Amino acid sequence: MTWETKSTAAPDSTTIIRGLVSRKRVPLGSPVYNALLETLYDEAAALDERRFDDWMAMFSEDLVYQAPIRITRTGPNKDRDVMRTMFHFDEDYGSMQMRMGRLQKSAWAEDPPSRCRRFITNVRIGECESANEYEVVSYIYLERSRGDSPDNESMTAERRDIWRKVDGEYKLARREIIVDQSVLGMSNFAVFF
Repeated sequence: MTWETKSTAAPDSTTIIRGLVSRKRVPLGSPVYNALLETLYDEAAALDERRFDDWMAMFSEDLVYQAPIRITRTGPNKDRDVMRTMFHFDEDYGSMQMRMGRLQKSAWAEDPPSRCRRFITNVRIGECESANEYEVVSYIYLERSRGDSPDNESMTAERRDIWRKVDGEYKLARREIIVDQSVLGMSNFAVFF
């Protein structure tokens, strides 16, 4: 699978990417599907429990982790609403290591730390052209509690991942997070999806 970073606001239809691209579906309940689903659940638990070293261990060293900006459009371009030229997150393995180190020590935006629950659903998996790589599309619902506020913040998104099997384990090679909101309803975006 080839990933290109460009804006869906461009006039050509090739930039609109929705859902699962792979034509080789991994069947629900198959050993590969179950192992990847378990990996997604383990990843959500690691993040909810702030076990950032465990989460980092799930990354491949060529990681690309992005959350492009969402815009609202009307008319004939209404489906071109993801701007792949501007990002909430545009990270690689090295920058994620720095972020995780900062979160564990002195991230002002996360002091005190958020209490989060990540719910993963609608998981669809397809085989990529490269051996041992899988396209995984899932939905995430994130519920976040900040400080002593009685009001929780929430956010929903679609995640478009590439997971690679390396030495019997799945490693995250690519994640694109398509947030459903064009104006974020959170006080900051210091948590990960």
